[in-house]
Amino acid sequence: MNQKNGRTDPGPLRERARSLFISQATIDETLEWATPRQLDAIDRMLATEPANREASKRARLMRQARFPVPKSLDGYDFANVRLPDGYTKEQLTGLDFAAKAQDLVFYGKTGRGKTHLATALGMLAIEQGRSVRFHQTAELVLQLGKAKRDGSLDAMPGDIGGADLIILDEFGYVPFDIDGARLLHRIIAGGYGRRSIIYTTNIGFGEWGTVFADDKLAAAIIDGIVHHGRLLEFTGQSHRVSEALMFGRTDNQ
Repeated sequence: MNQKNGRTDPGPLRERARSLFISQATIDETLEWATPRQLDAIDRMLATEPANREASKRARLMRQARFPVPKSLDGYDFANVRLPDGYTKEQLTGLDFAAKAQDLVFYGKTGRGKTHLATALGMLAIEQGRSVRFHQTAELVLQLGKAKRDGSLDAMPGDIGGADLIILDEFGYVPFDIDGARLLHRIIAGGYGRRSIIYTTNIGFGEWGTVFADDKLAAAIIDGIVHHGRLLEFTGQSHRVSEALMFGRTDNQ
């Protein structure tokens, strides 16, 4: 704490205590009886608590996100990421889409870095205090089907749909049956306009009807993305092939 006229200045302590919802009466009483050293100790405790709370919150959000492998944007190559006209990398990494509850579709062949970028953006969202859920899409559909059979389905949309950002990884790699498609559509449509979804996929919109086993369900989701989202195309060489060449691996190894 700062010194003022040879005495400990209680101003910062008072502000921190009030920010933690300690009553004015308790603050005044403590300032009357506490010694300068005691006030310094109390002030240090109050200054430390918000940082510890924030760290605890971020750790909880990371556990809830369930990223298979944490990723960051450090060294990420955007050269082969084709952004929509008028949309910048700074807007993307600044998470403007999350602030506006917009959806993103990361489209491209396997191994182009779609999952890496989606995960890194998810981790940035957590740094901002946003809740994130990462799901491989086929596994999520299986979980929804099991929850329906077990009678616990009502709890799942609340947990998933209540997130600020949902990442549906490998969307369309495995087609759903009609029941699975309807369950997933319930998740997608339930938070429209209130949260964002990032889809990573290797199939174009024209094939989404096949994935959902229902052209109308697919059309409804695509319409929402077209009017309230963005498509990013991932081109270039597969990152996996690049890594194999870099480390001298071949398909036979």
